Amino acid sequence: MSILVLVVDDEPDVEALFRQQFRRDLRAQRFVMDFASSAADALTRVETIGDNSLILILSDINMPGMTGLEMLPKVKQKRPDVPVIMITAYGDADTKRKALENGATGLLTKPIDFSLLREEIDTRLAAAN
Repeated sequence: MSILVLVVDDEPDVEALFRQQFRRDLRAQRFVMDFASSAADALTRVETIGDNSLILILSDINMPGMTGLEMLPKVKQKRPDVPVIMITAYGDADTKRKALENGATGLLTKPIDFSLLREEIDTRLAAAN
């Protein structure tokens, strides 16, 4: 079983950035990263994954169509066991409150602190093994 981290962001350069930051982990097959370019795409992927391999969802908040905050309760309804960390350029108190009230495990602000994110992923990997 591959351990999966799902990243949801409409910006096309995000996938390259994440793959670069986690290239050693991905090469070593510690986990797999999948990318969804919209909240609707992410919901479809969450439904089709179906097993326990999904250990973490990282989602941007501001996306066209359905926002990350609108997606969050739908994801938590389908997969209450999977932690979701929201990512935003606007780390204000109101945004953080809304994210946490809707079931987010945490909130990261851009630019992303990849050392903190790596610690979070490491924690999820340890719990999955």
